[in-house]
Amino acid sequence: MEPDLFTAAAEDRQEKDPASSPLAVRMRPRTLDEVVGQQHLLRPGSPLRRLVGEGGGGPAGPSSVILWGPPGIGKTTLAYVVSQATQKRFVELSAITAGVKEVRAVIDGARRSSGAYGRDTVLFLDEIHRFSKAQQDSLLPAVENRWVTLIAATTENPYFSVISPLLSRSLLLTLEPLTDDDLRGLLGRALTDERGLGGAVTLPEDAEAHLLRIAGGDARRALTALEAGAGAALDKGEAEVTLTSLEEAVDRAAVKYDRAGDQHYDVASALIKSIRGSDVDAALHYLARMIEAGEDPRFIARRLMISASEDIGLADPTALPTAVAAAQAVALIGFPEAALTLSHATIALALAPKSNAATTAIGAALADVRAGLAGPVPPHLRDGHYQGAKKLGHAQGYLYPHDLPGGIAAQQYAPDKIHGKRYYEPTRYGAEARYADVVERVRARLRGDPPLSADGPAPS
Repeated sequence: MEPDLFTAAAEDRQEKDPASSPLAVRMRPRTLDEVVGQQHLLRPGSPLRRLVGEGGGGPAGPSSVILWGPPGIGKTTLAYVVSQATQKRFVELSAITAGVKEVRAVIDGARRSSGAYGRDTVLFLDEIHRFSKAQQDSLLPAVENRWVTLIAATTENPYFSVISPLLSRSLLLTLEPLTDDDLRGLLGRALTDERGLGGAVTLPEDAEAHLLRIAGGDARRALTALEAGAGAALDKGEAEVTLTSLEEAVDRAAVKYDRAGDQHYDVASALIKSIRGSDVDAALHYLARMIEAGEDPRFIARRLMISASEDIGLADPTALPTAVAAAQAVALIGFPEAALTLSHATIALALAPKSNAATTAIGAALADVRAGLAGPVPPHLRDGHYQGAKKLGHAQGYLYPHDLPGGIAAQQYAPDKIHGKRYYEPTRYGAEARYADVVERVRARLRGDPPLSADGPAPS
């Protein structure tokens, strides 16, 4: 909305007393060049640069845009920079408090401003996904006719939360999560800039690492935590924001975990060994430590997929599909919701019956191959689908299993050097007990022993 008397007074106070504003507000970039991250949206000629007057105007004026991304990565900041840099009239609305009446008032004001003064209007609409279909419909004429240039921000997938006609009339810009390096640069600027802490405190490496972990890619959260830690340090007369001061200020203990060091591998190893040992509570503890330390959820999911085959295998054939589904899910949703999916998979794997038979089987087979126990493929198994194969004796005498009772042919499949070797030794745990019964019957039939039953090779 247009600034009222109280808003103007608050802004005037912030100008006279900058410390009255939160650090995250004081450190808002003033130009696009000060924006942290999102460089893919800030190239010369990009829609955002055109919005602030860098090459925009004329018949190819700047388009309306929809900014999509998680909280704290710069959607409101980009709109604020546009409001500071553009010569256009800038109006801000929040879909939480505004409705159709307020939207129409802005549109009417934009048309008057354009007609009377030749001044265009930029409308920043925060949380657009909270608008109903009818409320979003009210924006269409203004966007289509360029009575306003819309900057809409949303944390929800716009393909589900924004109506198609509005999407088709706007450019969808996806904001990428801020990296640790992005946040590290922002924190460094906040520590030294006069708008920030002005060099009043320093931030040692261990406290900085903890701050980056608890920020989780959220710039606002990082600056808020830094401000709290700096306040706690200054209250104690300290010029350094120690890890202890930061923990006290944000009430969140630092997890002793280095994603690039020993702790990374030690905790991951403990997670897998707890799953292998069926201690679901210990497994959840180590999972929580990895999540809290900011571990990449895809790394955790990969370890779970390996565990599903290495330690469970055919004792529970659903373990691997569960782990794979978890990996696909966390790649799509990310943290914090990915913690639920990882917990789901960890519990399922920890409580599943265990078997390492698949692991030992391939290990034994690989050992023989590496020792030179390979040998030629038996002639009757070789490819016979080319001219001259028959003369070489390839595929001659091969018995087609589907033509035989029980679907098993008494013939040699392995090379001579390993004929009769047993690599797979199934356990009697869980569902693998069925495979243990089947594999003995199948091996007997392959040897040509009289069948004990008519069962096929696959468990029912």
